[in-house]
Amino acid sequence: MNRLQQLKDLIASLEPDFVKFYDKKNSAAGTRVRKGMQDLKNLAQEIRVEVQEMKNDEA
Repeated sequence: MNRLQQLKDLIASLEPDFVKFYDKKNSAAGTRVRKGMQDLKNLAQEIRVEVQEMKNDEA
């Protein structure tokens, strides 16, 4: 469940920048949101690969 916590922590860390970008139109926060979303994408891909490997090892 460590991976789930990593996802939750990453999403929670992005929340202030989402607010700054969408509510206050802060463009620097938008850059941080984009970087955070890329990090989220990369983490999701790592998890997908890990799950597939674990599933294949069971078979």
